[in-house]
Amino acid sequence: MLKDTGERIIPELMKPTNGMLLEHIARYQFAIHYLNGRVLDMACGSGYGSNIMAKAAKNLIKEIVAIDLNEEAIQYAKGAYYHPLISFQTGNAIDPNLPSKLGRFDVIVCFETFEHIAEEQQLMNNIRQLLKPGGKLILSTPFGLGRGMPTNERFHMHQLTQNEFANLFQNFSQCEIYYQRGVLVEPAPGRPGKHYPIGIAVCTK
Repeated sequence: MLKDTGERIIPELMKPTNGMLLEHIARYQFAIHYLNGRVLDMACGSGYGSNIMAKAAKNLIKEIVAIDLNEEAIQYAKGAYYHPLISFQTGNAIDPNLPSKLGRFDVIVCFETFEHIAEEQQLMNNIRQLLKPGGKLILSTPFGLGRGMPTNERFHMHQLTQNEFANLFQNFSQCEIYYQRGVLVEPAPGRPGKHYPIGIAVCTK
């Protein structure tokens, strides 16, 4: 059993009605529409999301490479969320050699990872190199007070403002921004007067 440190989602330790679990699953359900070819699940955690995508898009994808920095999480994922289309591997999202190790992908999914990483430019550089021309990036992160500002989440380095988030993707040919509240995902700017704590970008290289 994977130890619950509070840093990652472990569905078997959570009630099926848990709001955080449902919110995370909703992002993977959102991503299914964009899946094809080779898919990278960057910072896959316990592996449940990779499994969701593999089952839903098995006729559209060639493989899912799912990486996480935590070896214990990868070993857990191999047992709990095995699927013949998934290759669970230990890997660091900001390793400069990651693109040469993994090759290029048609789709990269990077959920709830950006806020954990101080070296954000290296992360974005890797993503650009890992994506094939015309490839899709689906990236999410929670909103907050901005770079260099404190956050109440002990595992988070920072939480971007909505404007900072949108500006991350200026080097992509196309980008659509969505906001998430619970399981609801809507195109930005969302409904007037509603607070959306999470941003999701769908970008084309």
